[in-house]
Amino acid sequence: MMVGHAMLAFALGAAVAARWWPCERALAFGVVAGAFATVPDVDMLYATFGLAQAGLGGLMGVWEMSAAFWGSSRLVHRAVTHSLVVGTIAAAAFAGSATDRDRFRAVSTLLLAGLLVVAFAESGLLGGAIMLAFLIGGVVIATVAARKTDLGPRGLLAAALLGLLSHPFGDVFTGGPPRFFYPFDVVVLNRRVTVLADPTLNLLAIFAIELATLWLAGYVYLHVTGRDLLTHVDARAAVGVAYALAVVAMPAPTLQVSYHFVFTILALAIVGVAPHFLPGRPLLSAEWHETITWGMTGLAAVTVAALAYTLTYVVFPV
Repeated sequence: MMVGHAMLAFALGAAVAARWWPCERALAFGVVAGAFATVPDVDMLYATFGLAQAGLGGLMGVWEMSAAFWGSSRLVHRAVTHSLVVGTIAAAAFAGSATDRDRFRAVSTLLLAGLLVVAFAESGLLGGAIMLAFLIGGVVIATVAARKTDLGPRGLLAAALLGLLSHPFGDVFTGGPPRFFYPFDVVVLNRRVTVLADPTLNLLAIFAIELATLWLAGYVYLHVTGRDLLTHVDARAAVGVAYALAVVAMPAPTLQVSYHFVFTILALAIVGVAPHFLPGRPLLSAEWHETITWGMTGLAAVTVAALAYTLTYVVFPV
């Protein structure tokens, strides 16, 4: 879901900013917001310890490795860094850390130190370590953004708020729900949101939401730059229809076991970059020289595959 978080923040940020700012500045704002939206998932770093504990040197297969990874991540994932309280304070601290004003930098330092102390006090050494990684990531993004863009402190603050505060809401459909008001003991959701009762259709619905965020980001980018979406999607994306055969070729996926579905359906995105590997192939589009066309065609192929799989699963249940 990390990509979905970034794409949603980019789309919302760029679309709104384009109403008042020039194209390049609006896109820069969206990119910075998208970068900030990925920072909360730095808490996944701890999950690497799950792999070490499971023993990478053994004969563990990819599924056992994945289970160890996600099982370990649940100890801290969506807690320390997925809080609206932490996100609001951190956004102000990140924006202040990238300014040249001593007063703002001093306040930023106090806020960063305060968040670190609270995390250590509330969640121990592990929580403090995760918070430290989160804060470092945010400061790095703010520093780079301040040097590479002209957003200014207010623009950075808005981008950080958008990225950090939108992230937790995208996690309510998978896994355990975020602790929205960490470190306070306020429970908003005690279980993930289920879209559909059938576990496979529920996974497909969540996957559709993820794809929708990618389409939205692509559309916003093309709209802001004054281009038409349809001219950047090639007809060869229709090969995704063949993925309907996966209904009988592999077990039905669920949120608990979805790796085989995710890995295979995302592999169809290679259709988008096929001209790069096969330059002699007759082109069906005049826009193949643009990376955005490769991406949108690959996304279209995956979307067609998901629709074909869903329709086949519903009409011809196995």
